[in-house]
Amino acid sequence: MTEGIPARRGDLLLLVGTRKGAFILHSAPHRKAWRLHGPYTPGSDVFHLTYDARSGGRLFAATNSMWFGPQVEFSQDLGGRWEPAAAQPRFAGNAANDAGAGPTVHRLWHIAPGRDTEPGTLYAGVEPAALFRSDDDGVSWQEVSGLSQHPTRPGWMPGLGGLCLHSITMDQKQANRMWVGISAVGVFRTEDAGESWQPANKGVRADFDPGNRYPEWGVCTHKVLSHPLQPDLLYQQNHCGVYRSDNGGREWRDISGDLPSRFGFGLGRDWHEPDTLFVVPEDAATMDEVGGGLRYVSHAKFRVFRSRDGGESWTALTQGLPQKNAYLHTLREGMTTDTLEPSGVYVGTTSGQIFYSRDGGDRWELMIEYLPPINSLEVAVAV
Repeated sequence: MTEGIPARRGDLLLLVGTRKGAFILHSAPHRKAWRLHGPYTPGSDVFHLTYDARSGGRLFAATNSMWFGPQVEFSQDLGGRWEPAAAQPRFAGNAANDAGAGPTVHRLWHIAPGRDTEPGTLYAGVEPAALFRSDDDGVSWQEVSGLSQHPTRPGWMPGLGGLCLHSITMDQKQANRMWVGISAVGVFRTEDAGESWQPANKGVRADFDPGNRYPEWGVCTHKVLSHPLQPDLLYQQNHCGVYRSDNGGREWRDISGDLPSRFGFGLGRDWHEPDTLFVVPEDAATMDEVGGGLRYVSHAKFRVFRSRDGGESWTALTQGLPQKNAYLHTLREGMTTDTLEPSGVYVGTTSGQIFYSRDGGDRWELMIEYLPPINSLEVAVAV
């Protein structure tokens, strides 16, 4: 057993999921010096790592192992000891004594703690696309059948990464409302705590389907975020553009503007300024009109683009980032922001680098390199 991270209340924890286990970078609130801890669950493909402040700081990891399969693992002492949850997300009819009777969870993609008003509640997004809920800190899981049994389900098609439910975001003020993002299906919304779900994709393009450019569902959402200060405000990075909704996903407005590419994965928000967001465009349209062929930053320049007016205009942030021969790629969970002021912005690459900014993106630093390929970043404040 390794020792837990010696974090004090208010310290920052940068949680890193990689193809070869999980890592945690730890810093005081000044964010100037970072110490690396890990790897945890070494050898596992960790798609996501999250911190649940409601439970006193329990860590949860979505791990995918070639030997043990997909597992939710947790640590109660900041990485000192890790163990699998007592039960795992499984489809009905596919329990240990009834294997093969139903669909199988192939991979775990995302774990999200519930609202502050629902202690013990966790959500897990899996492949093939489904949502699971736990109300006992992950001891048991129940499939949210209202989504799995949606009438459109038979027509859902996978993206390049599979038929995955990768984004889980919830209204912090209305306990019954939340959204999920599925590739390559789109955004779905519930307003009755998961009993029923509606496609929420009006105005989103599907350039890869020339016969139906604006389908009700069947678009390729890459990442979805809501904003805690404005519950009706949503942003998404899609295969075919960056979009904003001001009415809880009922309609979306294309805010791609003059970005060098409509395609990308990384998406970040400023916790204090709802109209400020960050993206990392990839696959310039002049090289691949639909996007997805190259999968590295547009024009091989590593640029984070920031909008401070809700997507009306964009600024390329370059100071401290490589601007020549930067064939770097960021995955859908590879960008995150912290809750401090000014906001910290963090971007990880599949080449193992983490770049970060302590001033809302104006200046960037290389935090670390030579990590395994980075699947996800999430930042937390120790309690």
